[in-house]
Amino acid sequence: MTKVIVIGAGLAGSEAANYLANRNIQVILIEGKKVKLNPAQKITDYAELVCTNSLKSTREDSGHGLLKVEMDKLGSLILDAGRQHSVPAGDALAVNREDFSAEVTKRLSSHENITIVEDHAVNPNELIKKYEASACIVASGPLTSEGLSNWILEEISNDDFYFYDAIAPVVDADTLDYTKLYYKDRHKVPSEEEGVEADYLNAPMNEEQYNAFIKELVDAKKVPAQNFEDYKFFESCLPVDIMAERGPETARFSCMKPIGLELPDGTLPHACVQLRKENFLGSAFNLVGFQTRLTYGEQIRVFKMIPGFEDASFLHLGSVHRNSFLNSRTLLNFDFSSKKFDNIYFAGQITGVEGYTESAAMGLYVAAQLYKKLQGEEVLEWPVETGIGCLVNYVMTAPKPRPSNINFGLLPPVPLTKEQRRDRRNRKKVKKTLAAQRAKASFESFSEEYFK
Repeated sequence: MTKVIVIGAGLAGSEAANYLANRNIQVILIEGKKVKLNPAQKITDYAELVCTNSLKSTREDSGHGLLKVEMDKLGSLILDAGRQHSVPAGDALAVNREDFSAEVTKRLSSHENITIVEDHAVNPNELIKKYEASACIVASGPLTSEGLSNWILEEISNDDFYFYDAIAPVVDADTLDYTKLYYKDRHKVPSEEEGVEADYLNAPMNEEQYNAFIKELVDAKKVPAQNFEDYKFFESCLPVDIMAERGPETARFSCMKPIGLELPDGTLPHACVQLRKENFLGSAFNLVGFQTRLTYGEQIRVFKMIPGFEDASFLHLGSVHRNSFLNSRTLLNFDFSSKKFDNIYFAGQITGVEGYTESAAMGLYVAAQLYKKLQGEEVLEWPVETGIGCLVNYVMTAPKPRPSNINFGLLPPVPLTKEQRRDRRNRKKVKKTLAAQRAKASFESFSEEYFK
């Protein structure tokens, strides 16, 4: 009987455990949430979505949509559970966080080929011996527990092993002033069906309100970094206060961009805060792109400056937390097995990807590669033209760990005809469409051979 240990029941670990168990591999899933939550966790269920409830775009001409096509072909548990517990979010797949995590927990806990061990793992080599397993997948995430982190530092890596991440606040929908807010999805034509609202609620700001808000973001008290470290954040997930510090217009061209969010009278606000439903009932909203380092008291003070937030009550306030990442290029093989211990694999964000969908995709990738190895079959590098393949290529070639989301910049460039190059207005869209078409064809061809 073949056994595999999976450490961590986050997005990557849940996908890996489910993939292997569905192929009659006995999985020992070790998760320590019920023993002790880490600083970013709120619930004991698996696959917790900590920062936001969005699994990003479903459009197949987007990077996240591309990943979803490939993940579906691999039998993604995360996407299936996400769709079952989705909430309205335009072209994005957003979920009711608690129902989603409960669903993933139920499916994994009831799987006949999965044994749950509630504990904090420390030494994967000792666990392999204890359970007489063939391999171990470390999918402990960027907030790996202290014992396992120390083992990784001592046995695998002595590089700078951290980045910081930030979480956006969630506001009680009943405490907002809707006379100052309006529903509209960016660039999406409103539905003509009576009673149907857009998925996003918007708080518009005029120039004076915006400038005052940015000044307070800059001046507000922030949570200091831990242990005298420097704050190192992902460029794709910067706290809104750091955007403000980079210049007064930065946020207005990022999370507070007004483009496509015309007011009911047709005018365009100077800036706009978007709110996304946290659950299907719309009883709570998270502030899109409003990850923050502000102290709790300052968050309440500053965010109440947003129009419609004057009497707002926050269900969850934002926070910052330290993340750990491997320098995969120097420490791992292309299948994410350790160069030092070839029966120990790493999956998910700890490998150097950023984002829920990306983390889950890496769990599927590692499980698929390990399964091939366990069957005595040749393990191959995945085409760099595919979504999963380009992410793997990125983390395996980046000189230093700089976590990245999926984006078309990671894919090889697509050739354009002379006419397409000259069409400046549509050139970017055409390039994405062609890259997506090539990726789907490449993955289809590869998977037909690799997973036959």
